[in-house]
Amino acid sequence: MAVFTEVSEPQAQDLLQRLNLGVLQSLRGIQGGIENTNYFVTTDQGEYVLTLFERLTHEQLPFYLYLMKHLAAKGIPVPDPAADRHGDVLHTLCAKPAAVVNRLTGQNQLAPQAVHCSAVGTMLARMHLAGQDYARSQPNLRALPWWNETVPVILPYLDEGQSVLIRSELAYQNHTAQSNAFAALPRGPVHADLFRDNVMFEGERLTGLFDFYFAGVDSWLFDLAVCLNDWCIDLHNGTHDPGRAKALLQAYQSVRPLTAAERMLLPAMLRAGALRFWISRLWDFHLPREASMLKPHDPAHFERVLRERVQHPIGPEP
Repeated sequence: MAVFTEVSEPQAQDLLQRLNLGVLQSLRGIQGGIENTNYFVTTDQGEYVLTLFERLTHEQLPFYLYLMKHLAAKGIPVPDPAADRHGDVLHTLCAKPAAVVNRLTGQNQLAPQAVHCSAVGTMLARMHLAGQDYARSQPNLRALPWWNETVPVILPYLDEGQSVLIRSELAYQNHTAQSNAFAALPRGPVHADLFRDNVMFEGERLTGLFDFYFAGVDSWLFDLAVCLNDWCIDLHNGTHDPGRAKALLQAYQSVRPLTAAERMLLPAMLRAGALRFWISRLWDFHLPREASMLKPHDPAHFERVLRERVQHPIGPEP
């Protein structure tokens, strides 16, 4: 994604040699995103993605990397981290934690139709069920505690209307989190960032899910809400698309039906998903880090989505 750390070809080749992945032919920085340094890597053996982790630590990363291995073993099409001769999938490059994964086939579907949303719903439910027996545990690091810490930091950059909205929504989410229905939500590993640019398609066939580095243990409903807030809205004005939402929800529930608590709290979680990304985009926009290819996302998009979710609640059957 953004290139925060420059990697030379000799440095990349040294890592590839340790992983027995062949001779480097090309190394190209990937633009987009704001968390990690990513490169496309081509060798005489195949296509890979090299990631250097700019925020996550050596202690945090095994959760993400071994989650991908766990899901891949269950038939979920996710990147599979390459191991060295000791079996380790977490490496060090340029004094940063690093991993190399196979490059998925296909391309992003940035203008999804109902058929694409249906495929996402099916795969999301399959992924949730496949992760149920994953042994490692780590909380979603961008969940409610992070929102409570971050909102005071970004408030000085907001106008009065934005400040009122973000504080009132944060209070609402804290109140929701104390409810019995919230405590009853099924939980497990979630992707937490399954946007259009993190899914690959070949035609109408979903070929891969990637970028698991916001994953953590959270409610499955929150993960579903994050997807609905991206795949099933109009990107220009943040309004809800009932046809695409119905396709995604029906496909998800054909694999894993929602519980009574989930059906009750879907409107609240749609608001939570919008708040989470409005906060993070405000933070990245107003307090950016240096990066040679960094382009922060527009925070106004998720402000619009949040306002829509507050004014027009959507239940589990659009």
